[in-house]
Amino acid sequence: MLVTAYLLALLALLLAWPVPVALSRAQWPARSPFAAMMLWQSIALAGGLSMIGAMLVYGLSPLGDSLVAAVRRALKVVLGNEAPNELHFWHLFALSAAALLSVHLVFTLLLTYARIVSQRRRHRELLALLSSPSGALERTWVISHPAPVAYCLPGGSRSVTVLSDGLMETLAPEELDAVVSHERAHLTQRHHLLLWAFEAWRAALPWLPTSRLARQAVNSLVEMLADDVARRTARDDVLVRAIALVAVGGEPAPGTPPAAIPGSVPAPSAASGAFDTDGVDIAGRLSRLLTPRPPLGRAATALVLAASLLLIAVPTVLLIVPGLF
Repeated sequence: MLVTAYLLALLALLLAWPVPVALSRAQWPARSPFAAMMLWQSIALAGGLSMIGAMLVYGLSPLGDSLVAAVRRALKVVLGNEAPNELHFWHLFALSAAALLSVHLVFTLLLTYARIVSQRRRHRELLALLSSPSGALERTWVISHPAPVAYCLPGGSRSVTVLSDGLMETLAPEELDAVVSHERAHLTQRHHLLLWAFEAWRAALPWLPTSRLARQAVNSLVEMLADDVARRTARDDVLVRAIALVAVGGEPAPGTPPAAIPGSVPAPSAASGAFDTDGVDIAGRLSRLLTPRPPLGRAATALVLAASLLLIAVPTVLLIVPGLF
């Protein structure tokens, strides 16, 4: 049990600093944003599982030779109202820390979701007052403002794309199509759910380097994924011009209303649960389109995906498998 706890603690330490730092500095994610996204998700899940698991296993180590056996023994102690003489202060402290961290993570996730839902509801009400449906584009609303603004507002069957009339007047038809395709890709691929999870993780553990680096990386990766969808129907140079024009107007991350501008819908602050655009590298996106590099090969992509799966499997195996035999 102690060896398992130490291995989980080591894995948690690696996933908290050197691994995310190395991944955030790597160049290959721009060539395969999907694989990079999978790897970031695995790092987050495996890191949290290892962190909590290390404290849980250490705290229960006197009660059994495996986590399963220790949990069974702990249930007997609790249900039988016995005195756990095997547990010392440091074991109880580790168990309390594991429980508090688990509750904190879940509570922050739910609180972030509640704030985002409330913010989107308010924004949708304001959109109904200050915008009008686009006659030419399905599920698209237009706000009256000269700045080029484009964003999507998730909401299941009520999801919409919002454009400014300044954007529609500035862009050529093919550029406008690229922007709309980009924003709809955010909705169809459910990028707002990814951003919600990583924003909640950052809010729960702001002191953890992984949470900050992961949120920045994921913000950029979802933009690359949406760009790749737009590239299926638009030339790279068209998309570059559209991105440059929208970036000047301040394109928010998917699910985030634009910054408050006169005559438009005011956006709630990021502190109220909105996803902001910290870490979105506009120059990197443009460079990726201007000087495209070949995507990762099948072997390299398979290796990244295998590493992602392995990251999830290792703490799971350490926690559960020994108790099954």
